[in-house]
Amino acid sequence: MSGLIKIENLKELIIEIRDEKVLIDSDLAQIYGVETKRINEAVKNNPDKFPQDYMFQLNESEFADLQSKFSTTKFAKTRVLPKAFTEKGLYMVATILRSQQAIDATFAIIETFSKQRELSRSIKQLSATQNKSEQKSLMQKSGELLADIFDEDLQTSDTETSIELNFALLKFKHTIKKKKH
Repeated sequence: MSGLIKIENLKELIIEIRDEKVLIDSDLAQIYGVETKRINEAVKNNPDKFPQDYMFQLNESEFADLQSKFSTTKFAKTRVLPKAFTEKGLYMVATILRSQQAIDATFAIIETFSKQRELSRSIKQLSATQNKSEQKSLMQKSGELLADIFDEDLQTSDTETSIELNFALLKFKHTIKKKKH
């Protein structure tokens, strides 16, 4: 990933392991424009900055599962089990890697995780409220967040995208009108 780091590029790299949303060390290295071994050196040289809830090493089973989900070429050169960095761990890596690309990547990562959390909160509120006006407002907010997460270069126009969320007792449909600038 060269140049400006975009949220839509990052969302594809965030995976869930051990009920945590994480980035794998090789993806993090690519984002920060360094070799994976530089990320691993940062962890090795600063162990006090990476407690278990910041970073963890995958076990054999997790790694096999990961390999089955992604192309094996992605992990072909891997001799050690990959490390997974939680959101807090990503921020800590950013304090160690100080290049402009690392700073730009950190901003994009923060925005991506923040929007995912905000969308999750909005959807939880949406499923809990019975007030039609509040539901409409939350649907609008959720639609805008989805649009931001999936393509921040879109603006309102005449082209429609429908988003349909189905909950156990509720079904919401929201239409977003967007166009590229």
